[in-house]
Amino acid sequence: MLVLTRKKDEAIRIGSDIVIRIVSIDKNSVRIGIEAPKDMTILREELALAVSEENIKAAKETTDEILAKLKERLMSKDTADDDPRPS
Repeated sequence: MLVLTRKKDEAIRIGSDIVIRIVSIDKNSVRIGIEAPKDMTILREELALAVSEENIKAAKETTDEILAKLKERLMSKDTADDDPRPS
């Protein structure tokens, strides 16, 4: 991790198209401004983690639902296999 010291109104440039500027400094917080391309997603870390956890949860629920439906279809196919009539 790169750690830099900046004062109010100073900036950090990342690549050619991202600028992080110190807007204000209070006792317990620092306000930063971020200039970046419109197509770049910028999220606070806690929000990004919450979104990631929700996506994992949704994917797991979807996977569980798919597996349950597949099991149901396979079970009904096994029952259908016992049927002596031609398909």
